[in-house]
Amino acid sequence: MIIESGNEVDTLARGLFPNGILVEDKDDTKLTKNLIEKRTPIIYQPVFETSKFKMISDIFVWNGDVGAYDVYEVKASNSGENKKQKDEIYANDLAFQYVVLKENNIPINKLYLVRLNKEYVRGVELDLNGLLTKEDFTEKVKNIIEVVGSDMDTAFDIVFQKEEPYGECKCMTRGRSSHCTTFKYSNPNVPEYSVHDIARIGLSKKKLEDLIDSQIFSILDVPDDYKLSDIQKNQVQVAQMDKKLIDRNLIKEFLATIIYPISFFDYETFPSAIPRFSGYSPFNQIPFQFSLHITSSEDVEPRHGEFIFSNATKPDIEFIEALQKQLPTSGSIIVWNKSFEMGINSKLAERNPEYKGFLENLNSRVIDLEDVFKQQLYVHKGFKGKTSIKLVLPTLVPALTYKELNIQNGAVASDTWNKIVTGGFSESEKNAQIENLLVYCGLDTYAMYAIWKHLIDLE
Repeated sequence: MIIESGNEVDTLARGLFPNGILVEDKDDTKLTKNLIEKRTPIIYQPVFETSKFKMISDIFVWNGDVGAYDVYEVKASNSGENKKQKDEIYANDLAFQYVVLKENNIPINKLYLVRLNKEYVRGVELDLNGLLTKEDFTEKVKNIIEVVGSDMDTAFDIVFQKEEPYGECKCMTRGRSSHCTTFKYSNPNVPEYSVHDIARIGLSKKKLEDLIDSQIFSILDVPDDYKLSDIQKNQVQVAQMDKKLIDRNLIKEFLATIIYPISFFDYETFPSAIPRFSGYSPFNQIPFQFSLHITSSEDVEPRHGEFIFSNATKPDIEFIEALQKQLPTSGSIIVWNKSFEMGINSKLAERNPEYKGFLENLNSRVIDLEDVFKQQLYVHKGFKGKTSIKLVLPTLVPALTYKELNIQNGAVASDTWNKIVTGGFSESEKNAQIENLLVYCGLDTYAMYAIWKHLIDLE
């Protein structure tokens, strides 16, 4: 989905420089060379290679005033979002291109980055000049040319070694979420549940380095007196002692804040890089589905409600009206990670101010069930230091599982819906995928009910 978004933005960005020539064959260096020699004004996807490297640029624009090409690299990311970190990555990308281009004796003037403007709000029609920003990265790139060139040669030498390189990569001193896909292969001495799984250990690099330097890899081997935060200590303790930590009194206080009727509620959304509808900005979430399970008593099995929007048009009004129809007008709304659902409601209200009162009322009634686990009122080794419902559910209610579903996580759900509305499925496949989405989202809300029921039964 990320790759497809990138391709979509790349294609759209060509509209900033219309009437260019596209190099369709990704191996066609000969056509590229001919186009360059003719000083073709605008070239899309030109291909270049050296004895070691090959690369494809996004857009070349001839600058007649200086007799050289301006290079435009297109990225499907928002301006200003993690800007420092992303700018470093993008500068390296452009520097790689610059090294290859200079070896090919291509006259280069400026190097630009094209990306999405997070402040842009779409009107009826898409405004490319408002949607996309052009930033001069020339100086950033030239400042790192020597380093990048050296890195390129090192990478080339490693890739073409006959023997597999020995030793650890940087992932050894990073938290689990930052590991590369080959970590397990490269580090067979690190167990499945390791010190890399300790909560927020990636943000405490010194701690992780100390453990690794001491050859402590398993979470079961962390010394009792090792300095950790309370959250980290609790996680290590339940793993080592094979027991649960449950604060029944605080859980009881939390449950007492919940008011009947209780609506267990969940959204599914799609983050479109290019705003598809008026009022949307880049990567605004398009809400397309919700599920809810409603109960009036802990002794009453909940009734299920659901909605899915499967057209390619703007879903806002039909979505809100379905919420009005199906959600009770009172009682608590239970979600998992409330900032997400509340954020969707706030954006809906911003785009549809006539429904602002209704949506603000919904947000005033939201309670986050994940708080029980974030606040460590309930700690279990099965959670592995995390609070994802995908880990909490099978640990507390093993009879329920996502593993047998055709759709097992939100990213796949999002991608599936996008293919439904953009013609990626036949009619029969479309209907089957809609059913898969309903089943997946339905389990999300029933899972919250089941976890809530588990907490109720602790009393």
